[in-house]
Amino acid sequence: MDSESLVLMGKVAGTHGIKGQLRVIPYSGMMDNLLACKSLILRDAKGKTERFELSSAVVHVKKLLITLKGYSDINQVLHFSGCEVFLDKDQLAEPEEGEFYWYDLIGMKVVTTDGADLGTLQSIIETGSNDVYVSVLDHKEFLIPAFTDTVSIDLAAKLITVTPFEGLFDL
Repeated sequence: MDSESLVLMGKVAGTHGIKGQLRVIPYSGMMDNLLACKSLILRDAKGKTERFELSSAVVHVKKLLITLKGYSDINQVLHFSGCEVFLDKDQLAEPEEGEFYWYDLIGMKVVTTDGADLGTLQSIIETGSNDVYVSVLDHKEFLIPAFTDTVSIDLAAKLITVTPFEGLFDL
């Protein structure tokens, strides 16, 4: 399995019931992709990965309940608790216009409309109302709210351009 072709989608939070279902906490709105997938990859704390076919996936209280083919008892799946859940990139739906997958954005260069270098996008914080981009330059961190009128993204150029507003970088 080529790790470059895999996307981290969530984490197994534990089991559900006694029939071998796993509770998965999806990351960053990835629920639809997980619901539609036919197979997924689990990686344990030691880094061991294994691909599994799914027999079912349903939403339950903001989490996903999945059943792996061939697993029908809680005792068969207990050891999957804490595993990271990955999908192959080619299983992901195309994002809507103006939407992006986080893995496409991480590592992009970040600049202001004036040309000031804000470093590289290191991470994204999901806040519920809007994402916040965390850019780092020379150990200095910039927190940039991902508003459509503040941030413009050029995937081809691997460039995020920020239109600063009053108080954005004041601290």
